[in-house]
Amino acid sequence: MDAVDRQLIQALRENGRASYAELGRLVGLSGPSVTDRINRLEAAGVITGYRATVDAPSLGLGVTALVGIQLSDSVDHEDVVERLRDLPEIEDCWFIAGDDSFMLKVRSTDVDGLERMIRRLSGTKGVSRTRTTIVLSTKWENRVGELPEPEGEGR
Repeated sequence: MDAVDRQLIQALRENGRASYAELGRLVGLSGPSVTDRINRLEAAGVITGYRATVDAPSLGLGVTALVGIQLSDSVDHEDVVERLRDLPEIEDCWFIAGDDSFMLKVRSTDVDGLERMIRRLSGTKGVSRTRTTIVLSTKWENRVGELPEPEGEGR
């Protein structure tokens, strides 16, 4: 991956709907050259997808919570992950270091919906304990920062 690829990735992180012509103007390449580079980055698994960022409350998902879960001893982590996939309220799932094994970002319509989801989560085989933090307000989400410099290059 070279500097042009990195510029294209940064531009797409900021605006996934940018046209190949716009991206080409940004990096000084033709649209077909940009298309080839992006296709190569997708094939290599560097670019994994495109999505719309939406306002969750506008979709009726007014409650966001972070839920830490501890697992039972000797449980297969991957089995638990597959069970977590079955809970549509879970938007993000991170395997973490610390007291909890996983941290989940969940969204629900209301507190009652969150309670029902936590009951299902608590009843999931392998989950021994949950700890929930309700988000009062979101200051920002899906922030796109600068890409780090590649090893060996300075600014």
